[in-house]
Amino acid sequence: MLTSIRGLTAAAILSSAVMAAAPVHAQGETDPPSAVEVSGNVAIVSDYRFRGVSLSGGDPAIQGGIDIAHESGFYIGTWGSSIDDGGTDLLGDVELDIYGGWSGPVAEGLTLDVGLLYYMYPTEDLGADTDYLEPYASLTFALGPAEATVGAAYAFDQAALGDSDNLYVYTDLGVGIPNTPITLSGHLGYTDGVLAPPLLAGSTDDSGLDWSLGASATVLGGLNLGVSYVGVEGPSIDGYTDDAVVATLGMSF
Repeated sequence: MLTSIRGLTAAAILSSAVMAAAPVHAQGETDPPSAVEVSGNVAIVSDYRFRGVSLSGGDPAIQGGIDIAHESGFYIGTWGSSIDDGGTDLLGDVELDIYGGWSGPVAEGLTLDVGLLYYMYPTEDLGADTDYLEPYASLTFALGPAEATVGAAYAFDQAALGDSDNLYVYTDLGVGIPNTPITLSGHLGYTDGVLAPPLLAGSTDDSGLDWSLGASATVLGGLNLGVSYVGVEGPSIDGYTDDAVVATLGMSF
C-alpha cells in the first residue's frame, strides 16, 4: 500500500512513447490491447499507518502512485506519501517507494508476486542513512467467494536499520458483498526485527503483531471510500502505536 517528479516524468514519457508507437487505425476499428499498461492512484487518508504504526503523527496524509505493467507480468512503480517524523528531521516529510517485480499465475487460481522495494526519504536533512531495500513475495488464491493473500517481506542487514534486519509476514483476506460495491477486508501481520511495533514504541520486545478490519466501496467509477480499524501489539503511544480508525478517499485511473 509515494511519488516523485522523476517517477511521474518517467511514467509520462513511457506512456507517451507507447501511444506514439501505436499505429493509427481508421475510425470504427478496434485497437489491439497494449503490451504496456500505465495506471495511477491518489488518496487522502486520515492517518498513514504502515504495518499498524502511524508515520504521519496520527494526522492526515496525501498519497499517490504510478505503476507500469507489461503483459509478461513484469512491472515497475512508485508510490509516495506525506509523513510526519515528529519534527526530528530524521526522515523528513516525504516517503518515496520505488519497486519492481513480476506477478502472474503459477497454478489454477494461484497468483505469485515477487519483487524488490526501495524505501526513500528524500527530504531528510540530517545526513543520516535512512533508505533501505526490502525484497518481498506473496501468493494470492481464492477461498470460495473470498480472496486470500499470504506474504513475506525481508529487509536484510543495512545501515538504515542499524545493521540489523527485519522480517514481516502477513495474511490478507477480502470478500465482496454480493450485489453491492462493498468489500470487507481483514489483515494480520507479524514483525520480527528492528521495525517491530513494540520496539518502535520503546519496549525491548523486537517482535509484535499488527491487525486491521475494514470495509471499502468503489463508487462513481474509480472513486474509492474506505474505513478500517487498525491496531498493534505493544505500548500504546497517541498518534503512533495507538489503535485508530482510518478513513480513506481515493481515486484510481
